[in-house]
Amino acid sequence: MKQLGDPLIELRALQVHDFHVVKNWNNDKAFCLANGWETDRSEDELYSWWINCVHNMPPDFVRLGIQYESRLIGYADLANINGNTAELGIAIGESGLWGHGIGTETLKLLMEFAVEKFPTHIFEAETHEANTRSRNMLENLGFTEISRFGSEVYMGIESQLIQYRYNRGGINQWYKQKE
Repeated sequence: MKQLGDPLIELRALQVHDFHVVKNWNNDKAFCLANGWETDRSEDELYSWWINCVHNMPPDFVRLGIQYESRLIGYADLANINGNTAELGIAIGESGLWGHGIGTETLKLLMEFAVEKFPTHIFEAETHEANTRSRNMLENLGFTEISRFGSEVYMGIESQLIQYRYNRGGINQWYKQKE
């Protein structure tokens, strides 16, 4: 697939044989806590979930693998694809890679993918108030906070959910920054 900013990051289709990497994510407690994954899931349960991710996604949902330095490190989602709107989400499976700009570059790639594949103009995202890295990433990309509704457990603590929106009218700003 296409690369935008960082040439070491790309999006690709998920494959069943990626399961060995998913097992590693399942053993990363920080990743599980941040992404709402149950800890200590059995390998059979995890494998069933993975097969479903690879083969059985609904038509308004796309999940792609995030590849960094030629290895799978997470996944990126387009959800609730409806007309010109889609919700974005990412999960970096190797918590040691958090805070290095990979999420930012991944969201840029995901938005570019959505613009090319669907008539997407408006992107929505949601994160926890306690997830300052995610909030900063979204705000630095030009997302605007539109509401604070609901709460979920994040990193073991109940946290307010914050909803964001971005209109792709400024998507070319990323290309200009790289020139």
